[in-house]
Amino acid sequence: MRRKIKGILNGIIASVSYGTNPLFALPLYSKGIGVNSVLFYRYAFAVVIYGIWIKFFKKTSLKINWKEGLWLLLFGLLFSGSSLTLFDAFNYIDAGLACTILFVYPIMVAIIMALFFKEKVSFVTICSIILTTIGIYMLYKGGASLNPRGVGLVFASALLYALYIVGVKNVKIVKHIKADKLTFYVMLFGLILYIVNLKFCTELQFLQSPFQWLCAFALAIIPTIISLETITIAIKFVGSTTTAILGALEPLTAIFFGVTLFGEQLTIRICIGILLILSGVLFLVTNKIRK
Repeated sequence: MRRKIKGILNGIIASVSYGTNPLFALPLYSKGIGVNSVLFYRYAFAVVIYGIWIKFFKKTSLKINWKEGLWLLLFGLLFSGSSLTLFDAFNYIDAGLACTILFVYPIMVAIIMALFFKEKVSFVTICSIILTTIGIYMLYKGGASLNPRGVGLVFASALLYALYIVGVKNVKIVKHIKADKLTFYVMLFGLILYIVNLKFCTELQFLQSPFQWLCAFALAIIPTIISLETITIAIKFVGSTTTAILGALEPLTAIFFGVTLFGEQLTIRICIGILLILSGVLFLVTNKIRK
């Protein structure tokens, strides 16, 4: 019973902590810090802190060969591309709604597996797609400010993350790599995208105040390192099903902060749309894991 409680608590912490991305990103945007600079600081700080943590405290070996490195480079670019498009979407649509729409990535995983790996499209998958489609339509018609470019960026983010998940699950070369080491290299190689976008850091915007430094460090620690560590513990103690269900708290957390701190809109119709999206995704996730 104690293990189950510990697992549930860690699952809650993982989801809630990841949902704090807008809480720390939006104040930096308001001070004129661009998306690439924000994510550069997030990834750079996370790589240093997480690298020290797993190397010297968890005693994880960071040795890889060149074949593993090439795949990890690809996964890093997919992962950082997903972060870039999501954070850019915050400039166009409410952050809470962006995180809710992003939650459709498990359905994209199912579609990719069906198209390229001949996985059967089940009745549950079809129902989940219908539910989430209706949910997104409800968001559009519910008075929410859903800029088409913002929605497109969120779907691009979900697609890139879905490709990342499919790759990690199906590429044999990286299957044996421990989760913490894989995450470290994904973040490390993911930095390349922001370095290039910032023209090798010549366009990097420097943080000007203690508050901005606090937000950048918080992005690296709370929705990145804490979320990664606690979700690993949750899966270990209560399994993937319960952890996936608790993952619904992530967009709800983003919505909570968006409404209470940033004045984002929330109507009954938007709430119904959010519930339909979460229901469709959780219906698919729980069914696939049960099978």
